[in-house]
Amino acid sequence: MNKLNLIKNTQRQAVLFSQNTLIKLETNTTLPLLIKPNIDHIDLADWAKGNQEFITENLLKHGAILFRQFHINTASEFERFSLAICSELFNENGEHPREVVSGNVYTPVFYPADQQLLWHNENTFNHQWPMKILFCCRQPAQQGGETPIVDSRKIFQLIDPKIRERFIEKKVMYIRNYSNELGLNWQTVFQTQEQAKVEAICRQVLSDFEWKPSDRLRTRSIRPAVVKHPQTGEMSWFNQAQHWHPACLDPNTRESLFSSFSAEDLPRNCYYGDGTPIEDSVMTEICAVYQQLEVSFPWQQGDVLLLDNILTAHGRNPFVGERQLLVAMGEMTSFTDVGG
Repeated sequence: MNKLNLIKNTQRQAVLFSQNTLIKLETNTTLPLLIKPNIDHIDLADWAKGNQEFITENLLKHGAILFRQFHINTASEFERFSLAICSELFNENGEHPREVVSGNVYTPVFYPADQQLLWHNENTFNHQWPMKILFCCRQPAQQGGETPIVDSRKIFQLIDPKIRERFIEKKVMYIRNYSNELGLNWQTVFQTQEQAKVEAICRQVLSDFEWKPSDRLRTRSIRPAVVKHPQTGEMSWFNQAQHWHPACLDPNTRESLFSSFSAEDLPRNCYYGDGTPIEDSVMTEICAVYQQLEVSFPWQQGDVLLLDNILTAHGRNPFVGERQLLVAMGEMTSFTDVGG
């Protein structure tokens, strides 16, 4: 029986309880597993340190764990819990317009409040990405703003086998155009003013690069569409095609982009790995599977959501009012590490 010093108060006095006494588990679906305290004032970070095997086992089973009513309300408390889950947190680069809040804790990617951020597995367009991602709700939106999650194993199973095999064989080519016109320029993302350093980074992360007029940069990165989880051996649909493909944009945004850019000059686009276009109809089918499988819950203040990034995709619903979430990522790995 695992006994731990887990109760927090001003003196942090030792109080011993069994694991089963301290928490209760609830789940109405396969994900997320909901964990709540059974008694007041549990120190969630201390509890997590003493129950790593329990957390790992349930995260691999469910793909997502929601910790509720543990009163994680500050960035420092959230970072402390995140470090109990991941021994090292991701030191953010310039890839996304985020704001550093505390140490290795960030705000989510900026995205217009009135638009849906489609489901994706974090950073799968990069060679390197986190195995775990954590969210903490400091303030729920007045309306909407949920973080829908989807079991990537079920996505893999339900996608039309012909589509699935095509993506497995060809992979996904992500094309990114960096400029000052729309999105981030290469100086911001690569955090350097020197083209030679950018080229060295691209070679390191297995991305092709092409310098364009007016100090623009185009990169091409071919990544797997599917990976096998290194611990469970399960196959997961693991990519961001629906996050990059113009067919998945809302009609107004798509029309606006194509009025200003050719397909090859869009800030982001994706193709099959051999460079041939991914059909709009294929992306429509894929998005329909995500829509069918997504699970959504209203955020409550102090909620912490832990995801296995291979097993579970996430997105963000449109919202009204102020919404404050914190994000942390850890256990960085790569397609080379998982055999992709």
